[in-house]
Amino acid sequence: MADAFDYDVIVIGSGPGGEGAAMKCVKSGKNVAMVEENPLVGGNCTHRATIPSKSLRQTIQVMADQGDYGDIDFQQMLRSAESVIDQQVDLRRSFYERNDLDIAAGRATFVEPHTIEVALTAGGKETYSAGAFILATGSRPYQPPDVDFDHPRIVDSDSVLQLKENPKSVTIYGAGVIGCEYASIFRGLRIKVNLINSRSQLLTFLDDEIIDALAYHLRDQGVVIRHSEEYDRVEATDDEVCVYLKSNKEIRSDLLLWAQGRTGNSDRMGLENIGIETDERGSIVVNENYQTAQPHIYAVGDVVGYPSLASAAYDQGRFAATHIVTGKSEKGLLDHMPTGIYTIPEISSVGLNEKELTERKVPYEVGHAFFRHMARAQITGRKTGMLKILFNRETLEILGIHCFGYQASEIIHIGQAILAQQGEANTLMYFINTTFNYPTMAEAYRVAALNGLNRVT
Repeated sequence: MADAFDYDVIVIGSGPGGEGAAMKCVKSGKNVAMVEENPLVGGNCTHRATIPSKSLRQTIQVMADQGDYGDIDFQQMLRSAESVIDQQVDLRRSFYERNDLDIAAGRATFVEPHTIEVALTAGGKETYSAGAFILATGSRPYQPPDVDFDHPRIVDSDSVLQLKENPKSVTIYGAGVIGCEYASIFRGLRIKVNLINSRSQLLTFLDDEIIDALAYHLRDQGVVIRHSEEYDRVEATDDEVCVYLKSNKEIRSDLLLWAQGRTGNSDRMGLENIGIETDERGSIVVNENYQTAQPHIYAVGDVVGYPSLASAAYDQGRFAATHIVTGKSEKGLLDHMPTGIYTIPEISSVGLNEKELTERKVPYEVGHAFFRHMARAQITGRKTGMLKILFNRETLEILGIHCFGYQASEIIHIGQAILAQQGEANTLMYFINTTFNYPTMAEAYRVAALNGLNRVT
């Protein structure tokens, strides 16, 4: 393959999906190049999404734990996040350098199915060919055409990271994961927050009990939540921005953060010239092996849509690369993939929720462990939250685990490991008969399991 083309594989995009794909290919002996539009590797995950927002959230969490908010502002928090970003970039670049993987900084466009033209960031153009391509170009915030994102008082989850002034009030339109996370961040800075939700509940894919807990704590922190609302128009002046709702409400604030969906970065790549399809949100259509309409061109990560998680993108990249290397890919994304939401307190879940089990008419029962009763939580002072186990009341099989509270996204992985087991290893009795360190938050699994067992015996 290398004799006919410049490279065996070219990966476009250096986020988690691109990294997973590139490293799998190069470790399998392929001659690999990566094209990244940003001069620094890492993709949206490192520079505009996961790492910056979670760094901001961590700063807020530390201040909340200490009860000392001092004079810190949003710009200081952004500077703190930059040091984490720099460390991540250095680490990832070292992976590529150590494995002799070529990196071209620029924007790639297909000129024919096996050839791309790269408009180099430093100037000029280069043409590269490859036997296979993996597109891992990520996504960007959706911007409706009737909202003026050029106005300094209107931002999305990318441009909010370039704020030059500290607002006293913020309206967040969209109460999905990004909207709820930024509501926690801004409210942690004592900024007034209006959270506008077009649905009747927050994060409807979660368990209802967790949704109710999140809504309660956001309101308790001072966030004003408005459900079942849709915007009619947005008007911004030098002094404020106003969201006019179809219910005739007018929501005025210093800043509007638009957090209503994302669009796949599939445009301006020449895909239409080589017969590769995208949907109305820019997501590239792929098969079970992540192949597009051109079998030698694969797409992974946010640019293919659901589940739009950094962790899943990395795995998708490896699966696509495995198909290139071996001609088959026997693995797909896990059935029990955890969800982590970094609000304050944070949320994580894996498996089915009560609503889904009810719809499927599964005979289930619930076991709870409330953090306020856990010795470790009492010692650390982080007593808000709970661990919830859903299990089959007849077989005791674990069906779903839901956690709300400090470090929920870490705690959930114990439950994920048990859900992946077969037979008796995936029952309530595993948690009951396992010795946990004391005091730990992991012990909540035993407490919840015993609580659930008491309900059926």
